[in-house]
Formats: sequence, C-alpha cells, structure tokens
Amino acid sequence: MKRQRKLILSRVVTAMALMILGTEAATAQRAPGGPAPSEFDAFYSLGPDSLPREGVPKGEVRGPFKLPSKAFPGVEHNYWVYVPAQYDASREASLMVFQDGATYLKADGFYRAQNVLDNLTYRGDIPVMIGAFIDPGVNAGDGRSIRQEEYDSLGDRYSKVIIDELLPALNKDYKISPDPDRHGIAGWSSGAIAAFTVAWERPDQFHKVLTGIGTFVDLKGGHVYPEKVLASEKKPIRIFMIDGRNDNRGTNGGSAYDPNRDWFLQNVRLMEALTKKGYDVNYSWGMGVHSHNMGGAMLPEMMRWLWRDQPVSVDPSNTPERSFRSRK
Repeated sequence: MKRQRKLILSRVVTAMALMILGTEAATAQRAPGGPAPSEFDAFYSLGPDSLPREGVPKGEVRGPFKLPSKAFPGVEHNYWVYVPAQYDASREASLMVFQDGATYLKADGFYRAQNVLDNLTYRGDIPVMIGAFIDPGVNAGDGRSIRQEEYDSLGDRYSKVIIDELLPALNKDYKISPDPDRHGIAGWSSGAIAAFTVAWERPDQFHKVLTGIGTFVDLKGGHVYPEKVLASEKKPIRIFMIDGRNDNRGTNGGSAYDPNRDWFLQNVRLMEALTKKGYDVNYSWGMGVHSHNMGGAMLPEMMRWLWRDQPVSVDPSNTPERSFRSRK
C-alpha cells in the first residue's frame, strides 16, 4: 500500500513538473514587452521565420530619418529603411510600408520584421524588397502625437504622407519599382485602417494590404467602409485581414453595446463586403484580444500569401531560381 501511494505521488509530482515546464516553455517563446499576457493570446508564439536563422544573410536597417510633412504642416515623421542583403541598385526592388514602424522593428518585440524579411527573402518566398517603417507624425513644437488624426480619419490626407512625401524620399536613395503590384502596405489597429485607406484612396500606387486588429470602427467614421466598398467600383487591391474574437467588442466596460465600436464585427463586415465585391481576400479569425500576439505569429505567412504572385521560372536548368538567395 505504501509503495502504491509513493508511486501515485511520484506520478502526480512528475505531471505537475511537466505542466510547469510546458508553461515556462510557452512563455519563453512569447515576445516580451507590450500588453500583459492574456489567456486568449497564450497559444500565439513566434515561429522559426521570425527568429534569426543560421546562414541567412542579414539585411541592414537604416535610420531613423526625419520626414517633415506638408500634408500635416508643423508635423514630422520618423522612418527607418530595411535594405535586404540581396538588394542590387541596378535592379528595381519591390516595396513594403509598415505603419507604427518602430513596433515592427523591435528586435525582441512581437513582429521582428527584420528577421521575417531576411528569412523569406533568402528562401525566395517574397521578392527582394525595400521595407519602409514609418511612425505616426508628431508636432515638431511639442512632440504631441497625431496618430489618431492621421490613421483613423478617412479621405486622402494621410495617403499624401506616404505617396507624396515618403516615396520620393525613398526613391532618391533606392531603385524601387513604380508598379503598384509591387507595392504593399501594412498596419495593425489604427495603423491597419490607415494602410487600407492609403490603398483605397490611391490604388494607382498600392495593390497589396495587410491588416491586423483593424480599427474599422466609429472612431472617425471607419465603420462605413463596408458600405463604401459595396457602393464603389472594384479596385485592384489584394488584402489579408486578421482579428481576434476577443478584440474590443463595443461594450466599453459594461455600457450599452455599440456595434459601430465592435472591432471584430466591423472586421468581419469589411471582409464580407470585399468578398462579395470580388476582391482577392484572405483572412483569419483567432481568439486574441486587441494585441499583437496573433499578428506577430502570422506575419510570415501573411507576407508569403500577399506576395505569392512574384515571377517564377519553371526551367529546371535555372540554377538561380533553384538556389537560396545569398548576398548580391
């Protein structure tokens, strides 16, 4: 009997130890910093494409640079530029623009975009591209952010920052294709609606969009996009959207439910409108809250899908096509 009790106790202790180790392992894979961990985000971990890989040449991140704004007088933006190791100044590169740029570049953050771009470029999953990471504007006088004014407002004002101010600055230093099929733009939360609005207002410049936990709600009228999509001619936009079922749900801490402030509902509504209109849409609805965890875990796959139409050779004797992309 004593022996049996000891055996049972040993198994219980072993099981508890394995549970603790499993929890610690899961926690160790999570990107540090940012919001406190949520039970709904616990299963979103960074995969190998978000981490440094042995033998993969690293691109260079340059900046920050300051960009004075004419679209928002008295405002300036900080931006960084990612230049892949494979960049060749004699050839046109593609372009990907990220809103809230510093968030994506944080080396121990949720997205670790430099690692993602390094790994996917090396394997040929995405074309060689310049990455532009731009932060929201701040008033030069007092440093006050105008993020909500820029990002959540409808209309073409913020698109002028990207197209009339940022792109010319990039084109001075890098050979970037003018083809809108080779221009992508991304953002999360308010950055998501900003990215979509740029492509919506200027489809002559951007055809590819990534959005996560998008603020397509009534902060500054963003909840009307589904109706705008259905009422307008189809535009040449490809989009990958993600959101969590536990995003902000329009209750405001127990007050009366407001569907126009329900993030998940409004993301689903926009996806349905885009799908009905015949847009090239991909989407994933997870369990997350209004956080970056799901987006960080999914960024590599989202990028692969968004850029899947890059040119490809089926010639079996094409050695460069069948090789990893090393340095230029």
